[in-house]
Amino acid sequence: MSILKIPKLKYLNSGNFILIAGPCVIENEDISMEIANKICQLSNKFKIPFVFKGSFKKANRSKLDSFTGIGDLKSLSILKKVGNKFDIPTITDIHETKDAEIVSKFVDVLQIPAFLARQTDLLLSASKTGKFINIKKGQFMSPESMKFAVEKITSTGNKNFMITDRGTQFGYKDLIVDFRSIPILKKIGPTILDVTHSLQKPNQDIGVSGGNPNLIETIARAGVVNSVDGLFIETHPNPSESKSDGANMLQLDKLEVLLERLIKIRQLIKKF
Repeated sequence: MSILKIPKLKYLNSGNFILIAGPCVIENEDISMEIANKICQLSNKFKIPFVFKGSFKKANRSKLDSFTGIGDLKSLSILKKVGNKFDIPTITDIHETKDAEIVSKFVDVLQIPAFLARQTDLLLSASKTGKFINIKKGQFMSPESMKFAVEKITSTGNKNFMITDRGTQFGYKDLIVDFRSIPILKKIGPTILDVTHSLQKPNQDIGVSGGNPNLIETIARAGVVNSVDGLFIETHPNPSESKSDGANMLQLDKLEVLLERLIKIRQLIKKF
């Protein structure tokens, strides 16, 4: 199994971490293209393997009136258009078993949200598509227990998976990244660190998650030092105006400096 086998993934021999990045949710075509174009430029500059991410639908919002999407097929069509225009792989979440076969026609990687990481039928339906699967570790799960989620994927004969750590629930309103989890997860399979979701402040009284985006570089650096295979970063030109998760996203124009610093750390760590 190797995440370097993801279709259309570039710069496989660069030795860099994989970058999964994009907006939290597909808001419209223009902003999706803007974000993808900028990250592609950085991917080419730094020789970083890049997967464009964007949720086609947000199915687990706290409040009934929270933004959930612009329409399933419209969002999925934008994801497919981004992938074709820039010749890059794309990834999006699925939430129900019926999503798997439909969504697999539009993207290269199917993602299992953290809240659903133990849903057997969802994992099996995703795996049976033959697509690469990214399983996010549940905030309520130990790293060791992720081997059982992976076993559900591989039971169908699909060996193409990766695991993403997005922090562990601490009390009701905070998440903590336990870096002891990284070597444990890496023994199970390729491991990604979701930097921005790890900095969420969930379950706020107003029904909208908060966040600590000022700590994005801190968490990302620690992930690279601990040899994660990839980083997951949500980014937006104007996080305060984004439709979802703006409180913990990285402003798009800050991504270049961050990546440049992280690559230097990666190069240093590889010497050891």
